[in-house]
Amino acid sequence: MSAARHTTRFRSPACHARLALVAGTAVLGALLTACSGGAAASGHDGRKQGATPSKAADTRIAVNLHGTAAAAGRPVTVTVATGRLRTVTVAADGGGALTGRLSADGRTWTSDRPAAPGTTYRVEAKDTGGGGDTAGFTTAAADKVNKLTLAPGKNATVGIAQPLSIVFDHPVKNRAAVEKALKVSTSNDTEGSWGWLVDYSGRDRVDWRPEEYWKSGTRITLDAELNGVDSGSSGGWFVRDYATTFTVGSSQVVKVDLDRHRLALKRDGRTVMDVPMSAGTPGGDRASWRGTAVLMAKEGTINMNSETVGLGNAYDKMVDFSMRLTWSGMYAHAAPWNAAYFGVANHSSGCVGMSDADAASLYRAAHVGDPFEITGADAKGTVAEGNGYGAWNVSWADWRTRSALG
Repeated sequence: MSAARHTTRFRSPACHARLALVAGTAVLGALLTACSGGAAASGHDGRKQGATPSKAADTRIAVNLHGTAAAAGRPVTVTVATGRLRTVTVAADGGGALTGRLSADGRTWTSDRPAAPGTTYRVEAKDTGGGGDTAGFTTAAADKVNKLTLAPGKNATVGIAQPLSIVFDHPVKNRAAVEKALKVSTSNDTEGSWGWLVDYSGRDRVDWRPEEYWKSGTRITLDAELNGVDSGSSGGWFVRDYATTFTVGSSQVVKVDLDRHRLALKRDGRTVMDVPMSAGTPGGDRASWRGTAVLMAKEGTINMNSETVGLGNAYDKMVDFSMRLTWSGMYAHAAPWNAAYFGVANHSSGCVGMSDADAASLYRAAHVGDPFEITGADAKGTVAEGNGYGAWNVSWADWRTRSALG
């Protein structure tokens, strides 16, 4: 039997009606039928006692998605042919529901978010006449799934320069659709913007930063409502939501002066540390980067091998109090072997080196997310936005143009 000839029945205590499919949509399993009640004993409805009740017009309901391989990524719509909808619920298997809104005329309900791939949904609808009905459908499974990595971690306390950063496993072509699903809120209504870039790993990335450094105490929340969003060609579908919340700690800035060979830590504008250091040897690949780098991680004692950063066999040693500033291998750390150059000359392989005692003090005081503002002539260039968190080296006007939403 073809779909166009299929009919179902809905019965209420007072009446029943026959339902026909609406062309181009799948009709709910039965009618939302508004039927009158029995004879009024008191005559308050204007009819005489014992009068035969009249039957209201039949109400036909249709859902745009149906079957066991419905298209994901589309909003769910529930439409009534006559009358008005009162409530609609679209619940997903395993928990969760799609919220939505009614049209001005009350005839159509549309979900706020799209149907996710590989998900079974149950639709329950009621009309203003008291009728009700249910239906169900399952979306086709995703042929490819995209995932992401969020920074900073959940409930972290970070420095004033830490951006909200998302790196995707696969390319994102539908950037506007993805960005619309990324909802940022702050405790003090800080304004900011997403900016798309290429991560040092070569993967697509999007960061959210304010115009200036965060204010101390700001609480930031991301709700990435990505379930059911298509990344686009070769990217795959997102099949879950993501969320994170972090807080900005005390206001600290590390000033690195390449020309004076000094490093200073300023807290709330007051200098709390000012020590000699030696940075990268100028004139080649061993020079340091200038601009604003952000402390990415406090890694402690680690092995540093020059071959991993393209500098041949210059060094291979365990290094204490290591603080990562870029993905390309620029750190601040203890460098007692270079003590003769502290405060005198830049003579390292690109990192900012200090005495054991000074590096230990900075390591204890610094926060992940603190900005390192590096100035001076002895540099090989400016920290790129994807080489760690270099977004602060892009002007605010230019950064805003990197949003996919304009």
